[in-house]
Amino acid sequence: MKTPAGRECPHFHGDYFRGRNIEECRLLKANGQDWSRDLCATCPIPDIARANSCKHMQLKVVVSRSIFTFFQRRVQVSAFCEKTQRNVNEPQIGCGECHDLPFKFEIKE
Repeated sequence: MKTPAGRECPHFHGDYFRGRNIEECRLLKANGQDWSRDLCATCPIPDIARANSCKHMQLKVVVSRSIFTFFQRRVQVSAFCEKTQRNVNEPQIGCGECHDLPFKFEIKE
């Protein structure tokens, strides 16, 4: 479903049936975090979902404030691979075990 920022996110849910206006982020709700519409503008989850659709990767999100921007809240994401049982440094790419990484070009002389 499209977020208030205009990007597709698998964790955003909006219920607008018959005049209702209920919006929520189910990933933040599952992790016990409060959601507001402004978080969708800087959230990295839609980009991660578009780049990597691994079923073994579990995302954990935390809403925090940066040192430089005291009033702006941001979503920070950490990922864990259930298949390899280790943390994932770059969620857009994945752990490298579940899916083969792109091939390398070989230059023949």
